[in-house]
Amino acid sequence: MAIDIRHLRRISLHTTEFEESVDYYGGPWGLEIVDQSPTSACLRATGPEHHCLELHASGYNGIEHIGFGLPSMAAVEEAADEIDGQGIQLLSTPADLAGPGGGYGFRLADPEGRVIELSTMVEAVAPRSAGSSPTTLSHVVLNTVDIDAAHQWWCGVLGFRVSDWSEHQMVFLRCNTNHHSIAFNQAEWTSVNHIAYEVASLDAFMISLGRLRHDDHTPGWGPGRHGPGHNAFAYFVDPAGLVPEVTTDLEQVDESLWVPRVWRRIPELSDLWGTAGAPSPDIRGYMAGTPDPTADRR
Repeated sequence: MAIDIRHLRRISLHTTEFEESVDYYGGPWGLEIVDQSPTSACLRATGPEHHCLELHASGYNGIEHIGFGLPSMAAVEEAADEIDGQGIQLLSTPADLAGPGGGYGFRLADPEGRVIELSTMVEAVAPRSAGSSPTTLSHVVLNTVDIDAAHQWWCGVLGFRVSDWSEHQMVFLRCNTNHHSIAFNQAEWTSVNHIAYEVASLDAFMISLGRLRHDDHTPGWGPGRHGPGHNAFAYFVDPAGLVPEVTTDLEQVDESLWVPRVWRRIPELSDLWGTAGAPSPDIRGYMAGTPDPTADRR
């Protein structure tokens, strides 16, 4: 039985600079605060999701959970049964969710301790004009100590499919027609690499960069266009040192025709436009992140 994950719903992050990060994402980054307490906040894009980003005040940077959308309560329950049947311990069983946006779902952890929430029936929100603001969460890239074990688990347990490889350094995984919703980067420790937010067009992409520049935020890498995924990219560094990406025009996959490729890690394929150059040591350092203590669950 295939687990029917339809889309990436949200990323929930621990952050060492909570108030500054809420101001950053709720200000020049272009998200809207929909729920906030002294130690947590939820922010939405312009799409139909209740929120795409959660921030939690913490002593470290890392993942609190990654949320994915399923089409029905029955699909959630079938997913829980399938995962439990594989001998994987659930962190919670299907039930009404108490957090902002509600819904019905459950949680589990992958082999490196990343908490995953599978849910449905989340609260609707009123339409919001897109403009140049992010429309949705595009993808999450994760640093892993074992890229083969990571992608095999996510594909074998959750039903993701491999879209492409960047040599044996990165693997891009999809759960719908988007080229990737999750990607893994081989690294020395388990951590967040970067979080990408989709905007509606190349015009919106450039206007976003202009809006951020006017607030004294310049890209750490970009603008450019990747080979794998073919998306336009610009990477920034938030107040806590986490890396958000503005992106658009991610490649769409025809499941009946797609064959994964292996891309060489050379400048002309990392950036098809040739505008970004190689990522600097500084942005590579931020993308490496700091070891996520949730990896202790392994």
